Amino acid sequence: MQLPQPTATHAEPYRDLHLVVDFECQVAYLDGLPLKLTAKAFALLAFLVRHPGELVIREKLLLLVWGYSPEIRTRTLDVHIRRIRKHLGKYSNSYVETVFGVGYRFQPCRTQAPVENKTLAATLSANPSTWQWKMEGNPAY
Repeated sequence: MQLPQPTATHAEPYRDLHLVVDFECQVAYLDGLPLKLTAKAFALLAFLVRHPGELVIREKLLLLVWGYSPEIRTRTLDVHIRRIRKHLGKYSNSYVETVFGVGYRFQPCRTQAPVENKTLAATLSANPSTWQWKMEGNPAY
């Protein structure tokens, strides 16, 4: 039985504010730094990233990433998820959601890009009376 390759070439890398997953080169970056993932950990992360927002049941992940049949009882999936979360650091729970007893779901980054100081400075210098009034004349500020 031929299993689908979970790390098969994908046309475009996944990119968001913090995470980049390059499927072709089989490498992931978090905030510009490479993640040191094993081949199986990368395959698991890549599979989840390719199915954003989709709840993927444990048995499907064990079959597609490891080739294990549903009869095999193992904690390897949980160990690999824990290691991926360790690499994702403060973003771990934002990206990888656990649905206890069912499986896992990848959630793309929802954080907006921070406003650059130049943009804020330009806004304030363009209309200084607005922010001065708010700061000086309004007791709510």
